[in-house]
Amino acid sequence: MGVRSGIRHVWRKWWWLVGAGTGLAVVALTLVVLPNPSVAQAAATATTGTTIAWWIWPLVLFGLTIVMGILAALGGVGGGVLFVPIVSGFFPFHLDFVRGCGLLVALSGALAAGPGFLKMNLASLRLAIPVALIASACAIVGAMIGLALPTNIVQTALGMAILAIVVIMLIARKSEFPDVPHADRLSSILHIHGVYREASLGQTIDWKIHRTIPGLLMFIVIGLMAGMFGLGAGWANVPVLNLVMGAPLKVSVATSKFLLSITDTSAAWVYLNQGCVIPMMVVPSLVGIMLGSFVGVRLLRIAKPRMVRRIVIGLLLFSGAKAFTKGLGLPFFF
Repeated sequence: MGVRSGIRHVWRKWWWLVGAGTGLAVVALTLVVLPNPSVAQAAATATTGTTIAWWIWPLVLFGLTIVMGILAALGGVGGGVLFVPIVSGFFPFHLDFVRGCGLLVALSGALAAGPGFLKMNLASLRLAIPVALIASACAIVGAMIGLALPTNIVQTALGMAILAIVVIMLIARKSEFPDVPHADRLSSILHIHGVYREASLGQTIDWKIHRTIPGLLMFIVIGLMAGMFGLGAGWANVPVLNLVMGAPLKVSVATSKFLLSITDTSAAWVYLNQGCVIPMMVVPSLVGIMLGSFVGVRLLRIAKPRMVRRIVIGLLLFSGAKAFTKGLGLPFFF
């Protein structure tokens, strides 16, 4: 089955969900935002003074996050790593609101895609739980640090982090089935192993991991960055799970997506408690990212990973440069 026929199949099966999601977004925006459009307009003009009608931004966010949800599910990254740099760089919203919404976007995309990966036996609970305990605790600390720092410093650091992610994605090799001679002691004690069916090869893959302690230590830094920048953590989860700990690539992608539903919840509560969540941004973004994730999960089997990876890297490079120059107050070509 090709990509085009796969898209047609998904549309025929899930057209009602797209319609329901669109209707939900319209109703929610009408009930929550429309009664007080001055609040929405003030939030949209807080940083740039633009006079564009407030209702334009939710519509653009809705369409944009559908595309982000598809790419995030296919690339094994959280929607936040695309959402935060793009929206903070090209939309007139304050960075604190964008980061709070970005965590909810990554969380919703994970919640939408996670059950599908669990049903396909690709996501591993035994692998995700110990990692989530460490990363979620560090994400809370990272969120507190991010809210305490000045906006321009966080914006500049965000741009640097995004560009560093691009470098990591460019130089990191991908291993479909890493060579793990034997499981280490900690992973054996925790029973972190599994079996899944590799449809492309028609084989059953029996996998295990090693270097568990170094991998868990890396998730301390990943959790801090996820909370501080509102990025989610899929961009780092996959390389660590795959290249360091030795999980198969598809298991790493699926577990990473499921892992975000635990890690991002902790940091999201910090932003929510500080009032950094507004309905005009959250409602269309969450509906869009969930619809895109539903489609992305079903395209994962047939999509070409190389093409998806190039698209994600291009978007991150562009938005990272924009975030960096915006934080420094430098001109950008767009």
